[in-house]
Amino acid sequence: MTPQISVEDFFAPPVRAAATISPDGTRIAYLAPYEDRLNVWVASLDDESDARRVTADANRSIYAFEWTDDPRWLLYMQDEGGNENWHVFRVDLDDPDSEAVDLTPFPDVRAMFETSAARPGKAIVQMNRRVPELLDVYELDVATGELTLLAENPGDVVGWRTGRNGQLYTSSLTADGDVELFLWQEDSGTMRSIAVYGGTDYPVGINPIEMTPDGTGIWLGSNEGSDRVRLVRVDVETGEETEVDSHPTFDLGGQLGLPSPLILSRRTGELIGARYARERQVIHALDPHFAEVLAKLEALSDGDLGAVSSDESEQRWVVSFIHDRDPGVTFFYDHSTGESRQLFRPFPHLDPAALAPMTPVTIPSRDGLDLHSYLTLPVGVEPVKLPMVLLVHGGPWARDAWGFQPDVQLLANRGYAVLQVNFRGSTGYGKAFVKAAVGEFAGKMHDDLIDAVGWAVDQGYADRDRVAIFGGSYGGYAALVGVTFTPDVFAAAIDYVGISSLANFMRTLPNIARPFLANNWHQFVGNPSDPEQEADMLARSPITYVEKITTPLLVVQGANDSRVVQAESDNLVEALRARGVEVEYMVKADEGHGFLNPDNQKDLYRAVERFLAEHLG
Repeated sequence: MTPQISVEDFFAPPVRAAATISPDGTRIAYLAPYEDRLNVWVASLDDESDARRVTADANRSIYAFEWTDDPRWLLYMQDEGGNENWHVFRVDLDDPDSEAVDLTPFPDVRAMFETSAARPGKAIVQMNRRVPELLDVYELDVATGELTLLAENPGDVVGWRTGRNGQLYTSSLTADGDVELFLWQEDSGTMRSIAVYGGTDYPVGINPIEMTPDGTGIWLGSNEGSDRVRLVRVDVETGEETEVDSHPTFDLGGQLGLPSPLILSRRTGELIGARYARERQVIHALDPHFAEVLAKLEALSDGDLGAVSSDESEQRWVVSFIHDRDPGVTFFYDHSTGESRQLFRPFPHLDPAALAPMTPVTIPSRDGLDLHSYLTLPVGVEPVKLPMVLLVHGGPWARDAWGFQPDVQLLANRGYAVLQVNFRGSTGYGKAFVKAAVGEFAGKMHDDLIDAVGWAVDQGYADRDRVAIFGGSYGGYAALVGVTFTPDVFAAAIDYVGISSLANFMRTLPNIARPFLANNWHQFVGNPSDPEQEADMLARSPITYVEKITTPLLVVQGANDSRVVQAESDNLVEALRARGVEVEYMVKADEGHGFLNPDNQKDLYRAVERFLAEHLG
């Protein structure tokens, strides 16, 4: 067996990550540690000896940042302790000793921003300052911090976007739950309808969505008349949909951890590429220049192309790659000279040869669906009757994908087989596969997981008596369903920010989410305001069956979680302890829906390592 790699090595912050090139192609901005938290740094692209840190957040890692059109300013977002009430901050790159300025200093308000080529010196900010449930849109003067209201949310807008020509556009829910595309008429303060899509086909809304540079069309992912999500252009005058590109078997996008499936020209805003994902990613070049660039970029690594950024000339590129054993390697490429070089590996202390490959496998469900999954086996160990961890993704309208995951690699390094299943309801595998999950929480969605365990046992990989279930968010719910509905299958379970009561979960969702549940939680599970539906939800909730839990259980929760509130875990743990059942419970006061800070991640996975060793061996 390969040497044991420490939890500290797996969950240390990257030495550098998330690099993007400046508009003029002379600098890169990236994330690197400061006080064990990721902060923003800036360096010259051709001589990184001048690298300097431009933020100083010692409380919580920063992840979302962006160059502005003015080389003086950089913007980033940060919340407080994981509460998801993000603020927009400004960094003055000309004054490295100045502190970042909070441009949205409003308590209990969520703000998000995007820059717009049509509004030099400005950014577009969405904010629920006026009404907690609704996002209005403002223009932010980056230099002065002045906010100007552009549009008030009429009550049903899910989120605002701005086109390259400055046009605001949006999607909203109709009274029947359909998704309607609108243009905002700034002169009259009204919205003009473009097209209506059946909401039940889009449980998490229409994604991706971008306006053409001339403002005459909107590119989006559509499954109208098809099981697959295709790339189409919708005419803003007629609402007519025209296919732009598609893949014969793959959905557009659908892979976690990647930027938008639409790759746009930084210089013109035109569509130059589209991403498709099943077992691995496929990129279609939609522009001759980008086709040349793409061929050169893909030759740099045998991984999947991740984040892509270019300068305004589209000659200088900074790109990262997704790989199962070599995470996030970042390269510079100059198309005008053909020069390329590796900029950094985020985790240089991890040897790819010591890490485990992630293998795509297809598992048949008992009712004939193909469950596209990933199996990771320990290196240097005969893959026969291993202890196994069934790792269940969140969402559930999301998916597992090929790529480096520190939790998967930690488990494989400790000798466990790791199985990740894209159960029905997962995205990326067609409309019918998503809809097969309607009404199937704690039903066929769980059957898929049990069928996957049976497959791994029948294939000889897993020891039936040494299987654990571990998941976060929906995956945490699945873990609790596992120990209540099928208590004899699992030898141990880990519930990480998971749902114990579907009804209480929906009632305590953030204000900003509650108006938009019709096509996801209400369609797939039910509406707790209806007594009959609430009764069915409780029948599918692990909290209802606490007396059946005898499996060793570790529960993990962030105190500031605004999606799955702490009561979801508190109520479960209290009920178990009232019965005299021992349950291990970890709560972090400075975390939300999933742990972000490295010290908390290390604490979590030390506990996971010890817990699984005790109960699986």
